[in-house]
Amino acid sequence: MTAYSADEMMAVAAARRLSDGAVCFVGIGLPSQAANLARATHAPDCVLIYESGTIGAKPEHLPLSIGDGELAETADAVVSVPEIFSYWLQGGRIDVGFLGAAQIDRRANLNSTVIGAYERPKVRLPGGGGAPEIAAWCGETFVMLRQTPRAFVEELDFLTTRGVGVSCVITDLGVLEPDEGGELTLTELHPDATVEEAREATGWQLRVAEDVRAGVPPTAEELEALRALRPANGDTVGV
Repeated sequence: MTAYSADEMMAVAAARRLSDGAVCFVGIGLPSQAANLARATHAPDCVLIYESGTIGAKPEHLPLSIGDGELAETADAVVSVPEIFSYWLQGGRIDVGFLGAAQIDRRANLNSTVIGAYERPKVRLPGGGGAPEIAAWCGETFVMLRQTPRAFVEELDFLTTRGVGVSCVITDLGVLEPDEGGELTLTELHPDATVEEAREATGWQLRVAEDVRAGVPPTAEELEALRALRPANGDTVGV
């Protein structure tokens, strides 16, 4: 079996959840890897929208930022940022939105504002940006976040984005999905990950589904397609 990294497993797991023809609001990093991998494999008609205003972008390599020129060069259309949010997002025209965060709680609420007290934070983060609108208006939201006790917390330091639209949280250990009451539950484990590891990496008492699925390792074809997307200059694309 071909060796792969935790980030590659996360990208593959997210890509597999995208259906052909889905309209996706994509961020830079792992979300961009997942969406472009889906487009390069089982979902060639997936429509990728970036916050910079590009619609139907088809980059050959992963963009280094939402301002990457290849996004505009390969897009079906380029519109203003207000149009992306008002017409496309708030108009209900986007099926899946991707989000990341610094912290998440058991109900998939997200913090991307501060670590520590808001008035005197230990770390001041970029803030919500379009995240609250993405979570509220996309058909569903995928969160991609490495699972650690510092990120998966009992109580957020700041509530940036409510988790009402989150349908899954894809981590380096597995997949969590909201149960009927809205609490995140471990439903799938990536290969070689264990329930004990997932519990130790979570700051609350993690619920575990009775029939946890065993994740399938990336195929050679998926890894080849994903690695082919790396920037031509070899730069690393952040999360």
